[in-house]
Amino acid sequence: MKKNLKPVYLLLGALTLGGLATAYAQTKVIKEIPVHVTRSLDGAELFHEFCAVCHGADAKGGGPAADALKRKPTDLTQLTRKNNGKFPTLAVQMSIKGSGETIEHGTADMPMWGKSFSQIGQNKDFVDMRVFALVKYVEQIQAK
Repeated sequence: MKKNLKPVYLLLGALTLGGLATAYAQTKVIKEIPVHVTRSLDGAELFHEFCAVCHGADAKGGGPAADALKRKPTDLTQLTRKNNGKFPTLAVQMSIKGSGETIEHGTADMPMWGKSFSQIGQNKDFVDMRVFALVKYVEQIQAK
């Protein structure tokens, strides 16, 4: 007695393709883009150049690379609210410098530019001014 195995093969094929599609959908593709050398000291410009890719142009955590992180990037507009009405200047500065506990990135380094931000210039004062400009920009965009 010859059995019709065609429906069984179709079912197995569909299950295999479904499993492959699920595995593919769970694979995150990270496109690495080199850091642009910019000499800007404008906080908004620095934010859009270095931070918006993860935090989003509106700083709410929905940038195009956000899905590649282990956790959703912080909504930077809510830092003051989450800190009892006081902007956490030192914590933001430490996070930008890579010395904070930024677990979303897997390491303390920002994933898109890591140590490159501090190594762009040889002048430590220039790096500190850029960090200060970014901190001030993030402070300015806090939700009211």
